[in-house]
Amino acid sequence: MIAAAGETAGEMAGETAVIGLGASGRSVAALLAREGQRVYASDSGATAGLVQAAEELRALGVAVDTGRHDLSRIGRARTAVVSPGVPPTAAPVQAARAAAVPVVSEVEVALAYLPGLRYVAITGTNGKSTTTALVAHLFGALGYDAIAAGNIGLPLAEIALRPTPPQWVALELSSFQLHDTPSLDPAVGVLTNLSPDHLDRYASAASYYADKGRLYANAGDRSIWVDNADDAAASALAAGARGRHVRFSLVGGAADAAYDAERATLMLEGTPLLARSELPLLGDHNVANALAAALAVTRADAAHETPAMRSRIAAGLRSMRALPHRLEVVGEFGGVIWIDDSKATNVSSALVAIRGMTRPTVVLLGGRHKGEPYTALAEPLARVGKRVIAYGEAAPLIERDLGGLVPLERLGSSFEAVMARAHALVGPGDAVLLSPACSSFDMFRNYAERGSTFARLAAGG
Repeated sequence: MIAAAGETAGEMAGETAVIGLGASGRSVAALLAREGQRVYASDSGATAGLVQAAEELRALGVAVDTGRHDLSRIGRARTAVVSPGVPPTAAPVQAARAAAVPVVSEVEVALAYLPGLRYVAITGTNGKSTTTALVAHLFGALGYDAIAAGNIGLPLAEIALRPTPPQWVALELSSFQLHDTPSLDPAVGVLTNLSPDHLDRYASAASYYADKGRLYANAGDRSIWVDNADDAAASALAAGARGRHVRFSLVGGAADAAYDAERATLMLEGTPLLARSELPLLGDHNVANALAAALAVTRADAAHETPAMRSRIAAGLRSMRALPHRLEVVGEFGGVIWIDDSKATNVSSALVAIRGMTRPTVVLLGGRHKGEPYTALAEPLARVGKRVIAYGEAAPLIERDLGGLVPLERLGSSFEAVMARAHALVGPGDAVLLSPACSSFDMFRNYAERGSTFARLAAGG
């Protein structure tokens, strides 16, 4: 970890290197500086935003480089804190490892400065952000000061910088963060599902799954794990972890939280929780996310397992709204519904979205390829796809995999042209779904910018 055994944070000698100055890098550098640590932070970029962030950190006593990394200095560091967006093959990470410098995540550092924090850790290939938001929302419905942090957007180090921590944190963790967070020990751990992802960064699905499995690294007899009974890969990964396992399922059976399709009702411990019609989230996958979140919050504390608390949990589910860019209806114009699912940056996530469509749908697929074939999308696209518009760097690969199987046309890298074509193809009763199955980095800074552009152009902006 950050401090050696028996050594307090304030007594540490040596310098900590922070690699990458995105949100998590900036926050952890500020946190370490506040705690009296010597910090060197660096980023290969030199945008105006990074230059401004560097000046703010220098005012706190942090040594900062933008546009470069001092590899020799990183190699002499006591610890290196790596941002999740920095791949393990990056030169500064390689320099740290070559010099036997421990490499940890921002989450690992923040946990060291949040002793006694009660948190639910959520990971998985898809649904983890929505499940994280649901967990925080449900804790709030029970009357707690609760917040969602981690991969969902708010660095945990930002919480450590606050004078008073919240009573509960819903902590979303990516595989990259899990890889470098060895002290993780949540009150409840949730694995939403597993499917191959990030194959542009991992050598195989097995290595990606192995990082997800680090959720269970410190499992003990008192651990509580929420498992997906419908996902064989996720169930297999969770099976060996010590502790108490509870399960959620969309097909019922003996699961602790389940969906009763006959009654169209979400069930918790065999008791109706709320009707499906009362959950204001699109798609069967969001029923699964709601079941997982309700189960996690219920089991987080024995005091939550009363009828009164379950009633509050049900009320919390009724008041939940979709997160931005996750099957978010951004408007209905001329009888056409426009749905922003820009966060669907892999094939399995796009598959879930497309399967949930009931209208004739123009589906926008494209961006930067992440290593997966697109053939799994053919069957649901053949059912609801009025047209597929393949665009961006991945367009030739999408056309190769789906051309001839579904109605498809290929465009280039003008998103304005893509949206203009979508407008031309639809009529009353149709839908347009942005669920790209690719990252956004060929045309946008991030998936949020892509989604916001979609919403603007959907409205004719």
